[in-house]
Amino acid sequence: MKRFAVVLAISVICLFTSSEVMLAQHHEMSSDSSHEHHNKKESTATKANTASTSALRVTDASVAASVKDLVDRYLDLKNALANDKTKEAATAGAALESAFKKFDKEGLTEAQRKLYVDVADDAREQAEHIGDNAGKIEHQREHFVMLSKDMYDLVTAFGTERVLYKDFCPMYDNKKGAMWLSETKTIKNPYYGKKMLTCGSVQEEMK
Repeated sequence: MKRFAVVLAISVICLFTSSEVMLAQHHEMSSDSSHEHHNKKESTATKANTASTSALRVTDASVAASVKDLVDRYLDLKNALANDKTKEAATAGAALESAFKKFDKEGLTEAQRKLYVDVADDAREQAEHIGDNAGKIEHQREHFVMLSKDMYDLVTAFGTERVLYKDFCPMYDNKKGAMWLSETKTIKNPYYGKKMLTCGSVQEEMK
């Protein structure tokens, strides 16, 4: 009887252990499957984003000319601020606002038009404020922060005919930092001008 009880106990233990092993294996397989699915989902999302950005690149000549005009007027504004020339900055801001108004949207695809409208409405408003505030260079610089972000988004999506550099100043706005676009690798800080003209670094080269 004792021998039977021992055999029965061993059988129960073996059965329980076997069930645990099978359950663990099943959990591990499920976990791996879920992880693989998650990775595939992330990979698909990344590819979709890349494809989406590529699809926004401008091929229409008229639209490309409009983008170039925006970039040129923006760079005029950036250089005026870097040189502490508030009146020139106001003139450049007004010219940039006008360039946004004249932008040729006819050649835009539906996706390009959506992005342009989302970005341009805010960017044009920032340019308008800069144009209206000659003599108040610090106020102009505050609006230049958001304008630069908008221009970066636009150039990243639509592309650029010239090499641009995304620069960053870590000191501006109580060390929150601010970025801007430049046509040269040489740092000329539009947020501080002569006070700290070379403060900043190149973060990205855009082609």
